[in-house]
Amino acid sequence: MAVTQQEIESRLWDAADELRVAMPEAQYASVVFPLMFWKYLSDTWEHHHQEFLAEYEGDDLSAEEAREIEYRDHQSFEIPSIHPGTVHERRASWSSILATITQPGLGQRVRASLQAIETANPDKFSRLFGSMTWTSEEVLPGEVLAAVMQAMDRTPKMHEGNMSHDVLGGAYEYLLKRFSDGSGTRAGQFFTPREVVELIVEILDPKSHESVYDPTCGSGGMLIASANLLKAHGGRGYTLKLYGQEAVADTAGVARMNLFMHNLTQFKVEVGDTLKDPRFKKPDGSISQFDVILANPPYGLKWKPWINDPRALGGVAPQSQADWAFVQHMIASMDPKKGRAGVVLPHGVLFRGGQEASIRQCVLDDDLLEAVIGLPANLFYGTTIPTCILVFRAPGTKSPERQDGVLFIDASMRFTKAKNRNVLAEAHIAVAVTAYQAKVDADGNSVHPQGEGDLPARFVSTAEIVANGYDLNIGRYIKQAVAAQEDLGTLIDAYNLARAERHKAEEHMLAVLAEAGIGGFDE
Repeated sequence: MAVTQQEIESRLWDAADELRVAMPEAQYASVVFPLMFWKYLSDTWEHHHQEFLAEYEGDDLSAEEAREIEYRDHQSFEIPSIHPGTVHERRASWSSILATITQPGLGQRVRASLQAIETANPDKFSRLFGSMTWTSEEVLPGEVLAAVMQAMDRTPKMHEGNMSHDVLGGAYEYLLKRFSDGSGTRAGQFFTPREVVELIVEILDPKSHESVYDPTCGSGGMLIASANLLKAHGGRGYTLKLYGQEAVADTAGVARMNLFMHNLTQFKVEVGDTLKDPRFKKPDGSISQFDVILANPPYGLKWKPWINDPRALGGVAPQSQADWAFVQHMIASMDPKKGRAGVVLPHGVLFRGGQEASIRQCVLDDDLLEAVIGLPANLFYGTTIPTCILVFRAPGTKSPERQDGVLFIDASMRFTKAKNRNVLAEAHIAVAVTAYQAKVDADGNSVHPQGEGDLPARFVSTAEIVANGYDLNIGRYIKQAVAAQEDLGTLIDAYNLARAERHKAEEHMLAVLAEAGIGGFDE
């Protein structure tokens, strides 16, 4: 009997819920995902082991011959033994350790098993399970860990003979969302709302055999969505070469497990600070380049600005705001022939002055920015601010009708209210993609084949943007024809315009003071 999505999700949540007596929900992921993946590996290994035994039943094979044949023809990874050569020797599998669940030191045995799997499979599972601090009795009492494992053991066998990778991957994402719904501000570390991811991926449209890179990959959702979209469009998602970097080691482990659960194996997820220590480089030390780059970086991150870094196109972002530094890194990472990038950022990047204005000017002068798409407020976990998607193209690769200008799209009023936040329905995503792909008339206004229900959109020449001091505020270029009431989007646009004007006034004031020899003001 086929396993239903609802069944496995319900059982997995029951297992996670056992943690409520020991830790806040924000920490569930660090325990549940390693255990879930360990069970998946163990169930898969045992399934193939039984196939091997059935095929060679009655054959007189030595232990060495049996191992060689099994790992050559049936297994794609190894589940080794722990404590070999001692009375405590046992396979580092889920079922083996579960059999010892009433004995003291359960956390130590779990940790030894996970470490043994990492060591035995360095190319596949190196550092996969993260720090594993939860295996300590002081962090997670043994009786709670036992309860979690017993509850998780009631889930159906997690192997391809019993459930598809679509079901398994869907269950993993279900848990990610549940953890995000309950974890408040920490959720943004590893989860971007799925509908926002889908919108960016639809716009960037990855093709078979292309490379896809997320410099702040979190749980790997954008990489997985790229493969899923390609598959949905009739392509071969498994042919994508996926790359990600994540600053938090445990979150990087979540991403690796997520990719494996979705049956995606052509990937590399590295750990490190992308701005300070980019891990993907060419042999000459320059930044590696990719066909598709997409990201939802941390907003307003304080950072240590670069000194003589070749990524610093147009200047260096201020210490208090790394937003444009992430953009500069993504631009440097675009393949020169067909590279394109999409990034989600707060509206401040569109109009803030100082060093950010210098970077924005350089990006526009080089005609790298293709589109600005305004999104609704309160889409993201942990923040209610409205955001926008910036779309970039490698130098000289814009289509002729998109050159020397920027397409502005206002999608800020297309959303559905949910319990904790606003969400984008499939129709909202579709209309935004249509607006992005549409042609424009002689006045720069978007021409949609659908007609009624279109989003406000306008292609604005670089000359007009220059005349406005390189200000990219969406409300400056798209005016709502009818404003029946002062809704949130209208108020936000008005605030952003006023803030932009204030920045210009401050810059003028500082320039006058500097000419008079008066300094010491913070930017």
